[in-house]
Amino acid sequence: MESRIKGRGLSIIVAVAMIASTGSALAATTKPTPKPVVKTTVKSSPQPSTKAKPKATPTKKKTTPTKKKTVSKRKVVQVKPSPSPKWPPTGFKIPPNSDIYYRIPTGTELLGELSAAATLSNQFKPCAEFACGVVKVASIKACTWWSVDSVVYGPLSATDSSPVPYGNLHTTAKATKAKQVITIIMMSTEQLKKNMYVGKLGINCYHSPVTEKVPANVYTINTPTPTPSDTPTTNTN
Repeated sequence: MESRIKGRGLSIIVAVAMIASTGSALAATTKPTPKPVVKTTVKSSPQPSTKAKPKATPTKKKTTPTKKKTVSKRKVVQVKPSPSPKWPPTGFKIPPNSDIYYRIPTGTELLGELSAAATLSNQFKPCAEFACGVVKVASIKACTWWSVDSVVYGPLSATDSSPVPYGNLHTTAKATKAKQVITIIMMSTEQLKKNMYVGKLGINCYHSPVTEKVPANVYTINTPTPTPSDTPTTNTN
């Protein structure tokens, strides 16, 4: 930067010296002073620049997308038919030359069935006070109604637990389809005591019209002593 300033000063001094020497020459020789030539420089007037006007861009209207209504499809649940019960039913007995199957449920089985069926449980409530029996029955053919004849047994005395008959019980039950299993509650009006039970069952499946009140329990006290038997008898009418 400093060297450039010095060089410029040198050129200015030389130019002044040249002008001084030229002036002395002009003083010795008189020459007509030339008329200054006036040069007219016509400058073209600048044309106004035509700027392209920006074209107006049309504003796009915001279009709100229409929401399509989603139609929910209903799920069709196919209900499979319950499988037909096993036949013959497990644990059931059938007397010779009979169409009737029967079974005396154990206490555990009975409690499980009562807890699963509210109607049956309500029917069984009086059995907490009175002597009752329970039997499950089914028939190869349809029955218009059922009846079960039985005997209520109890101890001979407070000191002798030998079983003696207290009375006879007659029970009727509703109609059933072929191979339909139902539970029949045989309910007496005998006050429940220790070592009491219902035995000597006579099970009947009817194909004729109903002739008695169904369902019903009829208990008769102090009947002649029947021959004790644990094997139920069956009859189809």
